[in-house]
Amino acid sequence: MILSTYIHIPFCEKLCHYCDFTKFFYEERMADEYLQALAKEMSFYLKDKKHPMRTIFVGGGTPTALNLKQLEYLLKQIDDHIDVSSVLEYSFEANPGDLNEDKIKLLKSYGVNRISMGVQVFDDQLLEDLGRLHRVADVDQNINHLLKNGMNNISIDLMYGLPNQTLDSFNHSIEQALSYDLPHYSSYSLQIEPKTVFYQRHQKGKLHKPPEEVEAKMFELLIDKMSKSGKLQYEISNFAEVGYESQHNLTYWNNQYYYGFGAGASGYLPGKRIINLRPFPAYVKEATRSGQPILHIDEIGKKEQIEEEMFLGLRKRAGVNKLEFERKYHRTINELYGKQIEELIERDWLEETTEQIKMTEHGQLFGNEVFQRFLLEDGDFDE
Repeated sequence: MILSTYIHIPFCEKLCHYCDFTKFFYEERMADEYLQALAKEMSFYLKDKKHPMRTIFVGGGTPTALNLKQLEYLLKQIDDHIDVSSVLEYSFEANPGDLNEDKIKLLKSYGVNRISMGVQVFDDQLLEDLGRLHRVADVDQNINHLLKNGMNNISIDLMYGLPNQTLDSFNHSIEQALSYDLPHYSSYSLQIEPKTVFYQRHQKGKLHKPPEEVEAKMFELLIDKMSKSGKLQYEISNFAEVGYESQHNLTYWNNQYYYGFGAGASGYLPGKRIINLRPFPAYVKEATRSGQPILHIDEIGKKEQIEEEMFLGLRKRAGVNKLEFERKYHRTINELYGKQIEELIERDWLEETTEQIKMTEHGQLFGNEVFQRFLLEDGDFDE
């Protein structure tokens, strides 16, 4: 049963220099067209019925870049297709500065109960360097508006490994973020992605990240500061008070199924991953015509499922549950990966208990190398 839905709203008032997500400059007419096409796609998969759902995540882009009328149209479409009363966690991404009181009240009236805010850094100069539209003062204003309106389940994102960012300046951002004592924080290192402004500058030798050893110290500092503030690391990049872990993101890390609606979105349905068209005209045309704006479908067999179970599950601090793995795949983890697990334990990148296989704190610094060891050769697994 599919109990999670991701909805992509690709509009932004400004395009950040590092972002490679599907996004377009906000223009009112384009947004109207997009929302109507999105409603057609949702209708195709959800058949205009109120489906029970456990989590909804509306991301972007910047969903709160929509005007009030458009935001209400979107919320009504979601309400028409999903039984919002069944939803445990209903999240909206927001850009600091976009959330006025009218939008907050509207979101709350439709059942939205969690806000994920892209703060990135508490430094106006670094925000400008990133191409962000907001400034530090906007963060304070928006959080106060949310709390005033009873929206207490707030998460903020931070970034590290930024050009011109020092360990001290990242420490300042962490301390500023923690001063709000929010229930959830996420923090990611900068990845320089193709087709971004930062990539072009990096290729020309005009942009440099901090050295790897400094970035590793930033990550270690993050874990230490969060732990001392009672925010437990439950996934490589995510920290929360007990009970406030992102249930939607745990859907991904637990390798569970979910719908993905919108331009460039991907959904994971039994046996297949569906990736949507990214360009605005192509998405709108095909979603309007058929309700299936699909770029391509990846077939997910048992081998791919097992690999993803390990890649995603090891991101969690709890790791992969051995009994659950055997129940799902009728093979033990040690049957398939005994040699790899032994080698990674020797390197202090992995640890094993009677119930779990999980990365060590040291191993988190080498996550991608750890994940690669769990690719299966064709001869290792028979369907």
